[in-house]
Amino acid sequence: MSGTGKQHGGAGEQGTEGKSPGSGQGAFSDPVYKEIAVTNGYINRMSREELRSKLAEFKLETRGVKDVLKKRLKNYYKKQKLMQKEVLNSDGYYDYICVVDFEATCEEGNPPEFVHEIIEFPIVLLNTHTLEIEDTFQQYVKPEVNPKLSNFCIGLTGITQDIIDKADAFPQVLQNVIEWMRQRELGTKYSYCMLTDGSWDMSKFLNIQCRVSRIKYPSFAKKWINIRKSYGNFYKVPRNQTKLTIMLEKLGMTYDGRPHSGLDDSKNIARIAIRMLQDGCELRVNEKMHAGQLMTVSSSTPIEGAPAPQMPRYRN
Repeated sequence: MSGTGKQHGGAGEQGTEGKSPGSGQGAFSDPVYKEIAVTNGYINRMSREELRSKLAEFKLETRGVKDVLKKRLKNYYKKQKLMQKEVLNSDGYYDYICVVDFEATCEEGNPPEFVHEIIEFPIVLLNTHTLEIEDTFQQYVKPEVNPKLSNFCIGLTGITQDIIDKADAFPQVLQNVIEWMRQRELGTKYSYCMLTDGSWDMSKFLNIQCRVSRIKYPSFAKKWINIRKSYGNFYKVPRNQTKLTIMLEKLGMTYDGRPHSGLDDSKNIARIAIRMLQDGCELRVNEKMHAGQLMTVSSSTPIEGAPAPQMPRYRN
């Protein structure tokens, strides 16, 4: 996402890790959970090389910082134990995750009165069963409030004035997005969810853009996974360590492509999501828009796919 330093959510954010099946009273008297606790203690005492060696033995990814390797190995053992107990139920999770990272008009220093308009709408379609990027969508958008891009914006995003001048206005691009999603049967045959890097893509950029374009906020984008929050909670790292490049680095990866290209950013975010799913994280909706306001979604909320995409009505 361009144009602004991505802001972090406020206080009261809740963890996104699913609780152990059957957690609650008496859950840990179960011998399986005792075994898991003992194994976790053993893993905590392992060196980085021991962790890597054990992960390699199980044909698991060996890249990443020590805490990431620990989490990966613990989740592998936990999953194996619970599968033996037939507690793990993978049904009811999203079939697809749609990763979105908008680029928007911006000026150096971003004066407070500046209206950010979306100029690139990318989607990366992640199949949660195969853990592969299955498809991508990308279209540029012609801004109407500030139709001339600043040199700062061009330099940051690599999007030129010529590209923007030839692009469709936002309502048409949104219609194309919805048609693309419908063709892939999202919300009808397949369950899906939106995912972003931070809160701003939906709560700020899409929200502002819908007002500028005089259309209602689309229902399919009202809830999403903020991967920064999920990553921080899952790997137990502070929120200032959840920037895109830092998340990649901690997982043993490097950025692939051009930073602040919406599509390239989205692909890299998808790579992080894939690794987190491989490490045993159940990425869940953790933020939503309600009455025009950004709100936190509790980790205990049942998993529910986004609705079939529809073109929102124009505002009166």
